[in-house]
Amino acid sequence: MEKLNMQTTNVVGENIKRIGEMFPNCLTERLNEDGKPEVAIDFDQLRQELSKDIVEGPEERYQFTWPDKRNAIRLANAPTTDTLRPCREESVNFDNTQNLYIEGDNLQVLKLLRENYLGKVKMIYIDPPYNTGNDFVYNDDFAQSAGDYIHNSGQEDEEGNRLVANTESNGRFHTDWLNMIYPRLKVAKDLLNEDGVIFISIGEDELENLTKITDELFGAANRIGIVPRVMKSGGGKGQFFSPNIDYVVIYGRKLTEKSSFKEPISEDIIKRLYTSIETSGSRKGEKYRPFGLYQSSLDPLRGCSNQRFFIEAPDGSLLLPPGNVIPSEKKDGGMVVPKTSDDKVWRWTRERYILEKEKGNIEFKKSDGVLIDADGKPAKWNVYTKIWLSDRQEEGMTPVNFITKYENRHSAKELKALEIPFDFAKPIGLISYLAQLCFVGSNDIVLDFFSGSATTAHAVMQLNAEDGGNRKFIMVQLPEATDEKSEAYKAGYKNICEIGKERIRRAGKKILEEQKAKQGDLFSGDQKPPDVGFRVLKLDSSNMNDVYYTPEEFNEQMLFENNIKGDRTEEDLLFQTMIDLGIELSAKIEKRSIAGKTVWSVSDGYLMACFDEEVNETTITEIAKQHPYYFVMRDSSLANDQVADNFEQIFEHYSKDTIRKIL
Repeated sequence: MEKLNMQTTNVVGENIKRIGEMFPNCLTERLNEDGKPEVAIDFDQLRQELSKDIVEGPEERYQFTWPDKRNAIRLANAPTTDTLRPCREESVNFDNTQNLYIEGDNLQVLKLLRENYLGKVKMIYIDPPYNTGNDFVYNDDFAQSAGDYIHNSGQEDEEGNRLVANTESNGRFHTDWLNMIYPRLKVAKDLLNEDGVIFISIGEDELENLTKITDELFGAANRIGIVPRVMKSGGGKGQFFSPNIDYVVIYGRKLTEKSSFKEPISEDIIKRLYTSIETSGSRKGEKYRPFGLYQSSLDPLRGCSNQRFFIEAPDGSLLLPPGNVIPSEKKDGGMVVPKTSDDKVWRWTRERYILEKEKGNIEFKKSDGVLIDADGKPAKWNVYTKIWLSDRQEEGMTPVNFITKYENRHSAKELKALEIPFDFAKPIGLISYLAQLCFVGSNDIVLDFFSGSATTAHAVMQLNAEDGGNRKFIMVQLPEATDEKSEAYKAGYKNICEIGKERIRRAGKKILEEQKAKQGDLFSGDQKPPDVGFRVLKLDSSNMNDVYYTPEEFNEQMLFENNIKGDRTEEDLLFQTMIDLGIELSAKIEKRSIAGKTVWSVSDGYLMACFDEEVNETTITEIAKQHPYYFVMRDSSLANDQVADNFEQIFEHYSKDTIRKIL
């Protein structure tokens, strides 16, 4: 049996492997920190492969850098041995939900999610700290004193003397912010599927820097846009302009795989324009908008030579767009080529007109002389095409690059309705709008790793309630302590995670109540209620004890020591196993008893695990008969040497393809 790795993928090792496959001549060997040989990259040779001229040293080139950027890259690539521990008592519908709420440093959590959700996330929305000049909770290893920053940014000479007279305004905080956000975005990119999209809300202070690093990480060619959003209306604060706008920075994972953005038609437009209702035919009862087949803005001399022809009206008269040249054939379909820009044309060719007329998409209305008749006099009719509301709703509308509908005051009302004390949250409507723009499908995953009050989770549940979808959310939030003077603290919320979880509980309950009021009993028939549950997982150190003893510390007794920490449960071990094997953390989990031993089944037997002591041949045989893809057990679980000797033979006999691993 193989041992589980119990740490995330070594990204550097994988990158070396890929480079070696492309440029085998760039592989070399070196001695590592322990004095043992390891594979490495010959960077001089790699540079030569990538350029006819080696780019190095003082040669000028375009780049964006800051103190400790290399360390930020290293941190993103470094593996982690941390794990996620389930917390049933804080979860809602733990066994059946597909939603996740994860507490912990989002960088480490993202690395763990990369094991299970690589290329599976359709949409990421984050609202990271805007950097107002204060220190960050997410400071990793990069919190620098002013003195450290001066030294690292090259403002001292070799003897420690200052090279400039004045410090950069808030420069240290730009550096801290960049070192905080860069590795998180670098890891998060790997989670998006090929047509996935990331939306980042940001203020003006770091907009330029954020754009530069996202260009670097996602590629400038994958930038979809930078869209201003109105945060509030009015207000008189600010020295020069009132700060009423923030921005949404938008990138695609692979823009060649992404279709255009479309937004739903608003109720206001429907009420104003789609006022007609079809009275007959296959589309009886549908709303439509009449739109003139003649539009004066069309230039007849730009490829419209076959679009000036007679159309017969209901009373037999002939209709033609305004102009000087008249078709010589006085009949339906009689055509003439426009000679000047005054000879107007229809929007469609004759062939298209006939096709749409057969479909019932043409309408005639009495008119005040917009068109002319066969004698060049004002006609009594006009011709309209029918633009069907249902068709337009399917197609959607191209959005404008300025968001005005979703101000922060809306979120204040939403939180107040739930009696949740939290400031500066984004409104549900904004997240729903963005999800609709990028076509988040009914089974897609939405991730927010700066979850805050869990607006994104609320928005996903609301969307599912509206259209019957099964979108899943993953929320990640550091359990940052609330200010003791804040209303949240006074209400009993000691950290932001407590606020987020309670909001999801209350929002979910409200959504179910509203759905039941509209549709009756949600549990009757085949209809299922929206998933308003969530599994709470908490970041922690590895479940395994430190077994890397030095020769001086090691003794024979240690051979028999338990390698699992004493406070860890079987379910803790199961989730670390799921992470290591790349199984989604929302997978269905069942707890069974086989021959008196507890056996865990994940995804209907895809993974089976047993962490009990004294496991005998009967239990092993019954598990093997169920043909799991993976079977995992503890190293010390087998009852005796005889069971250990027969273990492989049992699986070879009943389920030889099962992958067996131990921890």
